[in-house]
Amino acid sequence: MTLFRGTFLDTPDNPFTGGSLRVATDAGLLVQDGVIVARGPFAEIRAAHPAEHIVDLTGGLVLPGFVDTHVHFPQIRAVGGMGMPLLEWLDKYALPEEARMADAAYASSVADEFVRGLAAAGTTSALVFGAHYAAAVDTLFAAASRVGLRITSGLVVSDRIIRDDLLTTPQRAYDESVALASRWHGVGRNRYAVTPRFSLSCTDELLASCQTVLEEIPGALFTSHLNENEAEIATVAELFAGSDYVSTYERHGLVDDRSVFAHNVHPTDVELKLLAENGATVAHCPTSNAVLGSGLFPLGRHLDHGVRVALGSDVGAGTGFSLLKEGLQAYFCQQLLGDHGHPLSSAHLLHLATAAGAEALGLSDVGDLSVGKRFDAQLLRPAEGSPLAVGIEHAADAEDTLARVFTLGTPADIRAVWIDGQLLDDSSGKV
Repeated sequence: MTLFRGTFLDTPDNPFTGGSLRVATDAGLLVQDGVIVARGPFAEIRAAHPAEHIVDLTGGLVLPGFVDTHVHFPQIRAVGGMGMPLLEWLDKYALPEEARMADAAYASSVADEFVRGLAAAGTTSALVFGAHYAAAVDTLFAAASRVGLRITSGLVVSDRIIRDDLLTTPQRAYDESVALASRWHGVGRNRYAVTPRFSLSCTDELLASCQTVLEEIPGALFTSHLNENEAEIATVAELFAGSDYVSTYERHGLVDDRSVFAHNVHPTDVELKLLAENGATVAHCPTSNAVLGSGLFPLGRHLDHGVRVALGSDVGAGTGFSLLKEGLQAYFCQQLLGDHGHPLSSAHLLHLATAAGAEALGLSDVGDLSVGKRFDAQLLRPAEGSPLAVGIEHAADAEDTLARVFTLGTPADIRAVWIDGQLLDDSSGKV
C-alpha cells in the first residue's frame, strides 16, 4: 500500500445539481492495488498505517485525472488551422492529415505523440476518434497500452462525400471493426468505440452496420459528431429527407447511454428531448467551436432538458490537449451568452473535466478521489514565482485557487500523473 499526502480537490457530488467542491487539506489517501481504500486527515491515516510508504505531495494540488470525451488521434499535426468553417477546414487541414494514416510508420509516430500529449496534459482517460485505417487504430491502442492510458477508440467509418481514400463499405466497416474489437476491447485499459464520422458522410446502410457492431460488442461505446455547423446541418437534412440530425442516428438505435456526441452547438428542443430521454451525452468542445466559428454552446438548454454534458478538447480543431484551457473557454462561452448563458464556477469546470466525463464513458471507478475509486490523479505544482504560483498564494479560498488554476494553468504546471496508483514514467513525458 502507498499513502499519498497532500491537498486534494474533486467533485464527487455534481455542482450542477447542488454539490460543491470537496477540499481535503493535509489529507491522506491510502492506495492499495490502484484503489483508494482509506482517506482522511493525514495524521489519522498515518497513525492507522504507520509502516506504509508515503508519497509527499504537499506544496501542490492533487486533482483527479482529466477525462477527455472527444479528441481526434490523427489530427494532432493539424492543430492551428484558422480562418475557415468546419467543412472547409476538414477539406484543407484535417482530412489530408487523416489520409496520411494509411502509412503505418507515420501513424505509429503520430500515435506516440498523441498519447504523450494527453498524459502530459493530465488526461488519464479519453474517448478518442480513431483513424479510417484499421492498422492505424492498432497503433493507437498499442501506444496507449505502453503508456497505460484508459483509451476508448475505434475505426472511423464513412462511405460518401469525403475524399475517396477514406471511404469504406458497410461490410468492410463491420469486418474491420469487429476484428479490431477482438484484439483490443477489454484488453488492459482499452475499450472499443463504434465511430461513424458523422451522418453527413454515412449512408443509412453504414449506420445500420454500426448498430450491428455496437450490439455485438458488450461494453462498447458509440461516438460521432452532431449539430456542429449550420451548413453541415443543412446538408444532413437534405441527405436524410428533412430529418433532424439526432434522428439520423436514433433511427438505427445509436442514441442511448452508450452514446457520446461531439458539439451539438445548434440543437432543436426536439433533439435535446430525444438525447435526454435516451441518456446520451454531449461532449462540449469550446475551443474548437471558437476556432471554426461554429457558435456558442447552449449549455443551459442542455441542462434544462436533462442532457448530460462533459468536456472534449477536439484536437485538432481544438487548440491543445489541456482540459484546463477547455474549461476556461467553456466559462468564456457562457459569459458571452449573457442572460442565455449558464454561470460556471471553478467547481463546475472541474466536474466537467473529470467526473462528468467519467460518467459519460461509463467509467464508474474514476472521476473523483473517493474511497473505492481508482487512483487516477495529477499533481499541479507551478514554478515558484510564476503567475499561477502567485495567484494561488493570494487566493481567498480553495474555489478561488481552482479558478486561478483554470485561468492560468498549463500542462507545464502538471508535475506528475498517476493511473491506478502508478506514476507514469518518462515515456509519457513525466518524471
